[in-house]
Amino acid sequence: MSIQNKLNRLKKHMVNPVSTTPLPTETTTDEKKDKSIDHVEYWEQFGASPYFFEEDYCIIRKVKYPLDHKWGKYRFSDVIGAVHKWKDIDAEHPLHAKDLDAKDLLFFDTETTGLSSGAGNTIFMLGMSQIKDDHVLVHQFFLPGPGSEVALYHYFLNHVKELKNLVTYNGKSFDWPQVKTRHTLIRDFVPSLPEFGHFDLLHGARRFWKETLPAVKLSVVEKEILDVNRVHDTPGYLAPMLYFQYCTEGDPSLLEGVFQHNEWDVLSLITLYTHMSGLVQGNGFRTEREAFEAARWYEALNEIELAISMYHEVLQTGTSLQYQSKKTLASLYKKQNIIDVSVQYWQELLNENNIDEDPAIELSKYYEHALKDYEKALDYAELAHTIWKEKKRLVKRKEEQEKRAFAKRIERLEQRIIQYS
Repeated sequence: MSIQNKLNRLKKHMVNPVSTTPLPTETTTDEKKDKSIDHVEYWEQFGASPYFFEEDYCIIRKVKYPLDHKWGKYRFSDVIGAVHKWKDIDAEHPLHAKDLDAKDLLFFDTETTGLSSGAGNTIFMLGMSQIKDDHVLVHQFFLPGPGSEVALYHYFLNHVKELKNLVTYNGKSFDWPQVKTRHTLIRDFVPSLPEFGHFDLLHGARRFWKETLPAVKLSVVEKEILDVNRVHDTPGYLAPMLYFQYCTEGDPSLLEGVFQHNEWDVLSLITLYTHMSGLVQGNGFRTEREAFEAARWYEALNEIELAISMYHEVLQTGTSLQYQSKKTLASLYKKQNIIDVSVQYWQELLNENNIDEDPAIELSKYYEHALKDYEKALDYAELAHTIWKEKKRLVKRKEEQEKRAFAKRIERLEQRIIQYS
């Protein structure tokens, strides 16, 4: 089947199943000039209009949703509470809104002609959503042809010059670097790029769900985690093909599905940030795995008190992650010099698991260095060595290093017992 026939068959999937209200169409920069574009009536019916700059133009589309509109598990208004909740958390975190309001977050995504990061890859659509006073505004900036980038970025950069914080999905590695690359080529003709904060939700998705989901693509996270079910969505991988077909034929109806796909992406980012913030804040239900990964995230950020609190939450579940949580808690309490609690956990761990030598090693250290009880330290060292010998190892060099460490520890303790007997 030819590409043309495939595209014709896809057209029936490119309608907009969501009832939205277009905002007033964009005015031109110079209304005195009689400028027109092809298919102007179609673009107007689609809620879009041209923005002229110099002798060129781009297409601007705006759609609004009410704040109480439900998108998956949440209403758009829920992000306001999620942002406000961060004010109660005195900790550093990559998703922390700090002094921001929900209105300061710009949920951003792009559509490009390919997945490479080089200068040969062109962004043909910039999409974003923002919380306004009584609605969510979706704002899309479309490149009608490869030679229209100056008009596109002139409008976009003027529009976001007060940008405070971007929210993306893989935007730190792909979307915004692509914007910077394209900006470099035309920087003499357009405003400078703004400085801003950036929440990249892909990193959080990997932390929370890489062990439980088949993939952490936004479409998978939407369906499995957020309960967002797209109907007649145009797959993202078809977007470049459809854009090239549009550039050849000039038929804007080819792009309805691409606009809709991008619109849904930037709306889902609102719901995902709301949900992910709740997981990190401890606001609402989270699974054992999600609580465990939230604890690990805080631990990696050296926010020890919050990490301890969340590991204790995992302990209350009594399921598969309890052992690892207890082991980590023992280590964290040791760092805080609350060694009695660590000892209690190490002893419990030894009773629960006879294939992990680490608790016995820690107890050997404790009795040797803290209590100077060398006989008990030797008992635990020998127990750890016995457990260790039952394991099979793939790396021979590491095995020899560990073997020498055990021998050295046991020999030292035997000598100290003789010395102090």
